[in-house]
Amino acid sequence: MDDEFSIKIPEGFVVAGVDEAGRGPLAGPVFAAAVILNPLRPIAGLADSKILSESKRDSLYPIIKEAALSWSIAAAGVEEIDRLNILQATLLAMQRAVNGLHLRPDHVLVDGNRLPDLPMSAQAIVKGDSKVQAISAASILAKVERDKLMVDYHQRYPEFSFHLHKGYGTKQHLAEIEQYGVLEVHRRTFNPVKTMLIRRGL
Repeated sequence: MDDEFSIKIPEGFVVAGVDEAGRGPLAGPVFAAAVILNPLRPIAGLADSKILSESKRDSLYPIIKEAALSWSIAAAGVEEIDRLNILQATLLAMQRAVNGLHLRPDHVLVDGNRLPDLPMSAQAIVKGDSKVQAISAASILAKVERDKLMVDYHQRYPEFSFHLHKGYGTKQHLAEIEQYGVLEVHRRTFNPVKTMLIRRGL
């Protein structure tokens, strides 16, 4: 994979890659990460987090943090998702991640087709997590950080297998909601959670 794949970035520019994790689940925050890679410290094995095994993501997570010039992880909570909608909450998490970088980038490359409101130039790249190494690194940080929260959720709510389904709308998760009800960590504007609440008059 070539960093800044087919993307023209002026020499000397400090570039951050940004990606999110957790737009689709029925529970938990949406996470975003921003990463500025060090060109003098290349990281082998970077790829879209969705095609990497959990063990590979977990092994790359500390390497990215240690080798990057700067990194930041942020989130938008369930109440923000329900109030703003998932797109706007995702953009908010991305904005927070970029603002959290201790090194200010000259330019930001964002996975997807929408950009958060940022004070520097930015570019949206569809499938950027498979084209730009900095975005791949950001996707890994966001995914691992969110998965760690899901494991914590399982400790808090042991009747829910968050450590397995990670909050996504699997048959197992839907059965758990049906049996045990909607938790405070569920996204109430997402179906089928929304219809379950309406059906129960909540």
